[in-house]
Amino acid sequence: MVNKSVAAAAALLVAAAPLSATAEPEAAPVAAPADVASIDAVMTAVYEVISGPAGAPRDWDRFVSLFHEDARLIPYASAAPGGAQALSPTGYVERAQTAFQENGFFEVEIGRRVELYGDIAHAFSAYEARRNEDDAEPFLRGVNSFQLIRHEGAWRVMTIFWQAETPDNPVPEDLIGAK
Repeated sequence: MVNKSVAAAAALLVAAAPLSATAEPEAAPVAAPADVASIDAVMTAVYEVISGPAGAPRDWDRFVSLFHEDARLIPYASAAPGGAQALSPTGYVERAQTAFQENGFFEVEIGRRVELYGDIAHAFSAYEARRNEDDAEPFLRGVNSFQLIRHEGAWRVMTIFWQAETPDNPVPEDLIGAK
């Protein structure tokens, strides 16, 4: 004979299953109006959120709020299938949290070139990164390619596709210092 408590637990699981399968997704964080007021504001906010000392908490809700709901972050990686791996903003957060717990990361923009057409924009943003804010030399440089969309008066990031500098592929000199 089946134990009544086991049967009751099984019935509860079966009854609850449809509810969990149809539950509403968690609402996306709402962006601060100042963070999405302009291309400069949203890009500055992205750099601010990801930067900080080792172990310092990042404001990941603010980070996610800067992105369109279908946004992607795509690091170039020659070893990855097809040369890249696309992440959602939450996928990036999951990937970055461990690294940011163990290492400081201060990424700053060192130049930008923007092309704008109506409510879409593309920005090449040259960057350098340091482990400590006061490090004399960056450990990493490269270019972030931002694609942005303006909808209902707010700018959001649609894509950030980036590639780190290598000796064979330096950051273009005409991009450094440009704004």
